[in-house]
Amino acid sequence: MRDSLYRDSNVLQLYGTNAEQVTIRAKALVFVDPVSQEIHKYLEHVAPSDAPVLIIGETGTGKELVARHIHELSGRKGPFVAVNCGAISEQLAESELFGHEVGAFTGATMRREGWFESANGGTLFLDEIGDLPLALQVKLLRVLQEREVVRLGSRKSIPVDIRLVAATNVDLSDAVSAGLFRLDLLYRLNIAQLRLPPLRERPGDILPLANHFLGQYSQRLKRSRPEISAAAREALERYSWPGNIREVENVIHFALLVARENEIRPEHLKLNGVGGAATQGAASGASKLTPVEQITLAMQALLEKPGENLFNELERLIVDEAFRHSRYNQVRAASALGISRNVLRTLLKKHGHLGDKSDDLPDGRDKEPPNWNLAAAP
Repeated sequence: MRDSLYRDSNVLQLYGTNAEQVTIRAKALVFVDPVSQEIHKYLEHVAPSDAPVLIIGETGTGKELVARHIHELSGRKGPFVAVNCGAISEQLAESELFGHEVGAFTGATMRREGWFESANGGTLFLDEIGDLPLALQVKLLRVLQEREVVRLGSRKSIPVDIRLVAATNVDLSDAVSAGLFRLDLLYRLNIAQLRLPPLRERPGDILPLANHFLGQYSQRLKRSRPEISAAAREALERYSWPGNIREVENVIHFALLVARENEIRPEHLKLNGVGGAATQGAASGASKLTPVEQITLAMQALLEKPGENLFNELERLIVDEAFRHSRYNQVRAASALGISRNVLRTLLKKHGHLGDKSDDLPDGRDKEPPNWNLAAAP
């Protein structure tokens, strides 16, 4: 059944099978803050054209939601197909994007259409476009120019009619300077550019998002919906939200779990990111020891009374903090830890950041296509 999107509210909401997955992407987006309202007006002007759109923004700001909204506003009759370029296996990337014929490579026992063909007549969303290998960037540019694809193992070109929307959380100009991204492809993608600001730059969206998730999780947990106290509202608005919309969802979910009364207070809010009150308070009494010396002292204390799963808990802590610090970018997190990306992905799966192999397809999508709804904020 075709996904639907209602337009009678300021809230874009992801729902359905994929909405329940534990991921770092945003699952709701509001247009309440004046900055967000200007973005919505811009989308209404850009969406009806066929021009490529490049969305630039931090992880968790709602880039995929914006891409889907562009598709819905465009009036295109074909499907919306989302591909995570950072999750495509480099060995299978060309086959995933452009398809292959029988016998094109070892294991190619049947013909398969690629994502470009799957999106024919609709919109193809390439997330984390900056992670696409250079060899594929050349072929992507050719497809965009010629509007046709050639499957692996074939010489026959197949016409495709797609609207391309790409997204990135890195500066592609810097990637061009570093020799990691083609300048001619950047020119081709950057016809209509949208910078999606982080949540800290659109504070008017914070409380509407908090109320939206409060209504969702109150219903899911089958409990009466509590009020957010004035002090808690102030804390929410003053926090810098390094994890953006996804962090709002997590904070509200946790608050509902620990709030015993019918009111959410500041002590129920797990605001531990950069710029949060907890971090600022701890900084004033910080030790003069180096970080490694502080960790050594902490390890000595932990080993005095070791837990049954101490190693696993410490491993989880290292992975969680590195992933958050890198703003949930696998390449940067792996580099910060001095390990390969494959090793990091194994650890991310182990500790619940990525699904298992049955749910983690090469393009980064889940098995079932998500449903969408524009639902009123509670």
